[in-house]
Amino acid sequence: MGGGGQQTEPVSGKGTGFFTWEEVQKHSNRNDQWLVVKRKVYNVTNWAKRHPGGFRVISHYAGEDATEVFAAFHPDQDFVQKFLKPLHIGELAATEPSQDREKNDSIIKDFDSLRVQTEKEGLFKAKPLFFLLHLGHIILLEALAWLSVCYWGTSWTMTFLCATLLATAQAQAGWLQHDFGHLSVFRKSKWNHLVHKFVIGHLKGASANWWNHRHFQHHAKPNIFRKDPDINVMDVFVLGNTQPVEYGIKKIKKMPYNRQHEYFFLLGPPLLIPVFYNFNIFYTMITRRDWVDLSWAMTYYIRYYFCFVPLYGFWGSFALQLFARFLESHWFVWVTQMNHLPMEMEHEKRQDWMTTQLLSTCNVEQSFFNDWFSGHLNFQIEHHLFPRMPRHNYHLVAPQVRALCEKHGIPYEMKSLWRGMVDVVRSLKKSGDLWLDAYLHK
Repeated sequence: MGGGGQQTEPVSGKGTGFFTWEEVQKHSNRNDQWLVVKRKVYNVTNWAKRHPGGFRVISHYAGEDATEVFAAFHPDQDFVQKFLKPLHIGELAATEPSQDREKNDSIIKDFDSLRVQTEKEGLFKAKPLFFLLHLGHIILLEALAWLSVCYWGTSWTMTFLCATLLATAQAQAGWLQHDFGHLSVFRKSKWNHLVHKFVIGHLKGASANWWNHRHFQHHAKPNIFRKDPDINVMDVFVLGNTQPVEYGIKKIKKMPYNRQHEYFFLLGPPLLIPVFYNFNIFYTMITRRDWVDLSWAMTYYIRYYFCFVPLYGFWGSFALQLFARFLESHWFVWVTQMNHLPMEMEHEKRQDWMTTQLLSTCNVEQSFFNDWFSGHLNFQIEHHLFPRMPRHNYHLVAPQVRALCEKHGIPYEMKSLWRGMVDVVRSLKKSGDLWLDAYLHK
């Protein structure tokens, strides 16, 4: 058996220790982080800040088995092993199980078999024409937006049409950058990273690194408080069934949470992208001195204002862009929240990958419109289980995922588009009512 922290970092990088899960789990704080991948124990304390996906996503798995999330995120695991080798400090003791805590070994083995099977079936291979056509229709929408006011004038009607076309292009570019960000288009990661910077930077005026560091935390620990940044709503809302009761018992009333399903329409969809995201993106790029992403983002603004200032002037162009962001923000919020907000939101439970993803995600029915409107994120379950899978293959793996869910008794929730959106408001009202009851009576 290993002796805890006394035999942790051989200079050679070759593991010499044998550890129990109890010992591994002790190394789970910011300044002392171990994790396990395929029974090998790694000390990632000093390397975490250099992790391309951000240090937080590694920190979220400190003291845990990270085998499943490692397989889900990394397309070339042999390449990644080059970085892990110097961090290797030992192995799990032979008497220790491969899984930590109360994770379901049967589910883990079955899901791993499904992942291997889907790879053999070629479901992780992208169709370049699909993404090329998607990019083409984004460029076409932007061109139509400019041509509509260039040739037919800047009347209120044409301006509204132009803003709608720009918002549609922005929303669709958002889904496209998501594909490249998840390394699901090209075989080589570097090409995905490069085109990701072009799409999110030049087409949207945002930051690839900002998105990566935020979004991979969401995938690693979806709907888990203090780990998923997407549910860090800064006390503006209370979410799920647990947080509202906790706030109520503590008599926290920073907002009238029993009315949150009403003020959501004022603070959520209208403001997320044009206010919060825009500020956060530029603040992050500047404070982290991410000059590469900032340069890519500036090419978007240069191109936009070059096209529209001659037609609207600077302030008119600014107002047009702000209105297009306002429309896009509504689109983005409803699509992203209908898959997650009504689902379970809890503190860390350390469940297996499949259970974690299924409890925090749901699907919306397939149709040509739903697929296009949501960027295939109506298949949120399949996307979360296989984040590197090209989205045009989600519908092919879905029947196998449903069968595996039935085998293990895991709920696989499917909704209509309308019900998915309605459930967002219902879940906010339910959480608000839970808060009010705890605030008044507990």
